[in-house]
Amino acid sequence: MTTITLEVPDELATQFKVDPDTLPSLIREAISAKFSKLQEADEQEAESPVYDELIEFLSSSPTTEQIVKFKISPDAQERLEDLLYKNREAVLSQSEKTELATYLQLSHLVTRLKARARKGQPFIN
Repeated sequence: MTTITLEVPDELATQFKVDPDTLPSLIREAISAKFSKLQEADEQEAESPVYDELIEFLSSSPTTEQIVKFKISPDAQERLEDLLYKNREAVLSQSEKTELATYLQLSHLVTRLKARARKGQPFIN
């Protein structure tokens, strides 16, 4: 077993009202919960219709003209509008927040790709 020693300020240490014998299991739970959240985010990203469409499109070796003209499908657009509406109403679930964040990242990427395509610049530096 590996031993890890943590040094924390006294003010912070007084906030820990934990039996030292239970600390290892608490740390295990915290790490496990963090990895679970990361895995859920990865799974949600993979389930996003916009993500799937963009991966499929980019893996098809599109021409510059196809990149400039690229638009998401009507189904993906409808899903995005639903997420945006829920976001305005502040009723997004955590997985929907992740899905919307994924879309925003992908939208930024597509915008940059389209800008480079219009200028005739290479896509990879």
